[in-house]
Amino acid sequence: MSLKPWREIARPHKDVLEGSFKQSEFAADITQVAKGTAPEEYQDAEKFFARTFITEGMRLLLMSVAQRLAGQGGDPVIQLQTAFGGGKTHTMLAVYHLATNTAGTVNLRDVPPILDAAGIHELPRARIAVLDGIQQSPSHAVTHGNVTVNTLWGEMAWQLLGEEGYALVADSDADGTSPGKEVLKELLTRAAPCVILIDELVAYIRQLELGKQYKGGTFDSNISFVQGLTEALKAVPNAILLASLPESELEIGGTMGQRALQSLEKYFARVESVWKPVGASEAFEIVRRRLFESLSDVSQVESTCRQFSDFYRQNAAKFPVETQSHDYHERLCASYPIHPEVFDRLYEDWSTLDKFQRTRGVLQYLAIVIHRLWNSENRDAMIMPGSLPLEDSNVRNKSIHYLPQGWEPVIEKEIDGPRSVPAAIDGQSTLFGGVQAARRAARAIFLGSAASHQGQLIRGIQVERILLGTVQPGQAIGVFEDVLKRLRDQLHYLYSEQDRYWLDTKPNLRREMESRKQNIDEREELLPLLKDRVTRAFGRNHQFGGVHVFQVSGDIPDDFAAGPRLVVLPANAGYSRTETNQAFGEAEKILRFRGEQPRQKQNRLIYLAPDFDVVSRLKDQARVYLAWRSIASDIESGTLNHDLSHLKQSQRNRDIAEQSLTQLIRETWKWLLVPVEDFVKGRPQLSWEAVSISPAAPNLVETIEQKLREEEWVVYEWSPVHLRKILADWYFKNRDAEVSALKVWQDCCHYLYLPRLVNAEVFRDVISRGVETEDYFGFASAKEDDRYLGFCFGQGAIVPLDESSVLIEREAALTYVRKQEEFKRQADAIQNGGNAAGATDSLPADAGSQSTTSAVIHSKGGDDGTTGSNAAPEPMTHFYGTVSIDPVSAKSRFATLIDEVVENFTLQLGVDVAISIEITARAKDGFSETVQRTVKENCNVLKFSAAEFERE
Repeated sequence: MSLKPWREIARPHKDVLEGSFKQSEFAADITQVAKGTAPEEYQDAEKFFARTFITEGMRLLLMSVAQRLAGQGGDPVIQLQTAFGGGKTHTMLAVYHLATNTAGTVNLRDVPPILDAAGIHELPRARIAVLDGIQQSPSHAVTHGNVTVNTLWGEMAWQLLGEEGYALVADSDADGTSPGKEVLKELLTRAAPCVILIDELVAYIRQLELGKQYKGGTFDSNISFVQGLTEALKAVPNAILLASLPESELEIGGTMGQRALQSLEKYFARVESVWKPVGASEAFEIVRRRLFESLSDVSQVESTCRQFSDFYRQNAAKFPVETQSHDYHERLCASYPIHPEVFDRLYEDWSTLDKFQRTRGVLQYLAIVIHRLWNSENRDAMIMPGSLPLEDSNVRNKSIHYLPQGWEPVIEKEIDGPRSVPAAIDGQSTLFGGVQAARRAARAIFLGSAASHQGQLIRGIQVERILLGTVQPGQAIGVFEDVLKRLRDQLHYLYSEQDRYWLDTKPNLRREMESRKQNIDEREELLPLLKDRVTRAFGRNHQFGGVHVFQVSGDIPDDFAAGPRLVVLPANAGYSRTETNQAFGEAEKILRFRGEQPRQKQNRLIYLAPDFDVVSRLKDQARVYLAWRSIASDIESGTLNHDLSHLKQSQRNRDIAEQSLTQLIRETWKWLLVPVEDFVKGRPQLSWEAVSISPAAPNLVETIEQKLREEEWVVYEWSPVHLRKILADWYFKNRDAEVSALKVWQDCCHYLYLPRLVNAEVFRDVISRGVETEDYFGFASAKEDDRYLGFCFGQGAIVPLDESSVLIEREAALTYVRKQEEFKRQADAIQNGGNAAGATDSLPADAGSQSTTSAVIHSKGGDDGTTGSNAAPEPMTHFYGTVSIDPVSAKSRFATLIDEVVENFTLQLGVDVAISIEITARAKDGFSETVQRTVKENCNVLKFSAAEFERE
């Protein structure tokens, strides 16, 4: 079910709708009502009760007043003491209209049930005396016809009985002394049933300086009057007094106000009051009834509130605990169309401000808000903290009226308005702008935190309450969670700690960060940071021959490394599918040259390029991190003088910036580039292939290796059939029957049109598997004249890869095998007693050599008849081998020697192996002192037994 906007269900009163209300109208004035000059909504009893919600405290008080006036009990004296704006004067007005009974109690909304509960069928009309401590002055008399009144008791007597009543206290009024209990008792008895309403009593008495006589009497005489009046009221069963006393220091005033309050409380405290202040839940109905007409469609209200309640329960982890109860659903209904969170923030937070009047202040504030929302055609389902139109000058001025100086620029720049940062964030993103996420969140933070102050131990509003004040059913909660992070990163007056946010007039450290960010040197600070963080992303566990981060071509080796080399291009060499690619130019320069020399092993390089579209954002984030890191460091060292909260903020922002930087590095270096060559009209033509790497992959190196395997840009396992095709296409074209195996491997490292093998082991493995059958090619470890040494074809073998090894074309290998078989048949015939000499003479030269070799080996086996059948052969117990190694490829060659030769000994039990290395170097012009010193130091560290330079 779709949510209807509040404006289609609840209609404001005419004065709120048209904006014709006056702020003073929300401040009820008991004196104006008594004189008949108050606004109609206060003056007319029926309209007053129509817009008044009878709270529990007011109900009990009106019941007590009615019982007292009817002579059926009730309290004679009631003290009204609540905070500023707590509803004292409004309650007095209810008593005034009930006591005067001008419209008949049956016509007063919600009053008949009160009288029924009190057991009163007919309420007598009572005389009313209204004493206003602000209207009356101790120094000025008031004239009523021929009577001049000086004191409070004189004014009370006149209002109750006119000249008759004044005559009872005339002497006391003239000399400013209290009339006494008996006189007051007689006055009340004659006037009964009667009600005396005294408002702002402290404001009157605090004007009386001690020891000084005024027309209105002295401080002591007025206190004595109050004492006598309270005692007299006990003796008159149908007379009652209601007096309002302040609770806040703002109303009490200075020393005299405090003294007056203490004196008055001593006498009022003797009588138990039935007054109870307005509760927050009751305030819902008070405000709604005053600001809105009766709701026409109660079922629609229930439907809207039910959707809100269900939404909170479905996302219980995102909202406060109290939203999960049925009571909160009832609160939603009771406060509609205003969200309960608005009332909670105003009553719990803003009511702590000295200037903010409780119920009256809420009425004044919300009247302006509702008027603005109505005129701007606001379509929210309920009026929420995120709905507050703070961009409106009237709403903004009313908001900052209660706050310390300095909030106006904060609201304009950081909260709401056409030029504010939240408005810009909403404008830049349709995701945020569609629900005004940034502005709504900023408004909710303002309402929930502006009333706090720096002295509080825990400041701010929790994320769950920000969401409660912004998100409506059907909207994505994650959007508002994301926008909070965006606000935190961009606002200068927003603070955050753990899950709490608050705004302040004091700027946070973001401005300092922005200043430092602009001064970061790209070459000295930014690029080294990026190089370090990109290097960290690869680690050390990989199959690359090396990972070269931001290195120039001269620093990237040109060799037969154990694996391809991964070249990470710098940030200024970005790749883009739509832009002119700087990446290709930088990569080709490294591909073709090593420094100023041509590069030979071009097919050993793979490139990782940054995303052109992300580089600028990455650099900005890196500057942010460097700025926060320097700020945190300076605060820790005392260079920057800030408090502990700013230190925590800088450290938190530093850590957040570092996390974002790490993520952005993955998002930036995402393009894997591989050079390939195709032959066009007989000439190789360079082209580039590119594929993106997922930034979300847990391991960057593994992901790159997997992608290289998937795209077959690097061969990790090769099939013999592919090697056979390569040999046929490039090496056996001109009736060549063999080729150096080492040359084929090196050519694969040189030329881009050949396969890119991950290492030499893959090449050895494909040869080893290829010679197991007679389908592909043959192999020999060496060739002497026309003989193949270590010939393999159709059988498995260990494949050495050196300058002597050769690959043999399949047909040539088959021919060689047939020749070998023929020679063997002839040798067998000779061995079986034929004409050895004749047979030998008829063999080719190579066949005779082969036969002789076989004979020698056989005789060493001990079964040729020369040593006797029972003689045991003497075992071979010592091996010695010497080999010369090319110093350029020594590293890989030595590894091969270990694998192919040494491991055959070390894997056997009881075999002692010793390896010694002899290094000889000659320089025609001699070695420099630097070279000599370096070599000697390194030889000492490596524990050389001998290492000397000498002259020849």
